[in-house]
Amino acid sequence: MRRIQIWGGLAAIVCAATYIFGFALLTTLLAESGYGSDAADPASIVTFIVENTGLMIVWNMAIYVVNGLALAALATALAVHFRPHIHGLAQMVQTFGALWATLVVGAGMVANVGIADVVAKYQTDPTDAVRMWEMVSTIENGLGGGNEIAGGVWAMVIAAAILASGLFSRALAGLSVLIGISGLLSVIPTLGEAPGAIFGLGYIVWFIWIGVALLRDVETNDS
Repeated sequence: MRRIQIWGGLAAIVCAATYIFGFALLTTLLAESGYGSDAADPASIVTFIVENTGLMIVWNMAIYVVNGLALAALATALAVHFRPHIHGLAQMVQTFGALWATLVVGAGMVANVGIADVVAKYQTDPTDAVRMWEMVSTIENGLGGGNEIAGGVWAMVIAAAILASGLFSRALAGLSVLIGISGLLSVIPTLGEAPGAIFGLGYIVWFIWIGVALLRDVETNDS
């Protein structure tokens, strides 16, 4: 259990790092193309992708694949941590965490395969490449970018587990509820990008908080 907690704590820090990396890129290098904005011109985005293919692949690997794999490790560690106290909720923590991790990794794989196809198509038919990207982007967003239902539900389950077990602070449970609500609200188009921003920034704090808590718990038990 000690080793799993260490891996879980480190995985949480990795998750936070991928979110920070994602926000940093989105607001700097990707901002010029309008990538990630509903109002962006698809043709401009495709041109940017073709000219910066390597950057986009790294972006997708970090925010989706690395994040999803670390998320799966964290969900497992949290389930082990909760299980002696609340067996049923612990199983839900692992199940919903695995579900979210699967969707996130899947979104990254779809995005990277889609980028390769779009770049190849662009060489012969730029207009068709734009249409292809719009289709790929829709699938990618449906899996892991355009709505945050899975991540929101997982946050709610963890909030319930924290309150039932008393293993982490009630403040962390409150942050989990806030993240959960913002994730669920991300499906309402009229709310714009605000729920998604609260969700992402909230999870950065949450990942760091719970990662440090897991690692500190290991140190406390060792002393």
